[in-house]
Amino acid sequence: MARSRRSPRSAAVLARSRSRHGRELRSSVAGPHLPFLRTRIDLFDQTVASTAEYLKSLWPAELEGVAFEVATMPFGSFGSPDHVDRWAVTKTRVIMFRLPIERMSRLHEDDETHRRLAIESCVFRAVAELLGKDPWDLAPERFRHF
Repeated sequence: MARSRRSPRSAAVLARSRSRHGRELRSSVAGPHLPFLRTRIDLFDQTVASTAEYLKSLWPAELEGVAFEVATMPFGSFGSPDHVDRWAVTKTRVIMFRLPIERMSRLHEDDETHRRLAIESCVFRAVAELLGKDPWDLAPERFRHF
């Protein structure tokens, strides 16, 4: 069998010189002048973090040392076939479960603002469960519009 007379090139040189249909290497989807795309996971994490910081600023003594975490789904066995936990609360941790909150929320309008409000309300309810208070009592001044 005859061998090719080309000199062997490294894989990095081959990858750099390879073009598809006469085009050079492709750039990122966002490009150098556009912001990166925001995903649902990023929006969820950012909303949980900002709501947790807001509540920690209102209740510093009660939420001192409490860690807020995000998990994809509840772990372990489910309580009943009709119910899926959206959060779990211990003395030092509040765990928000992303998929049940995102997929089981019945939004009357499916846009970023309403998704953010649904996530914030779940964080408020989880912290209210931790503190043994009503969610409306956590930030009473926030809801006064007069």
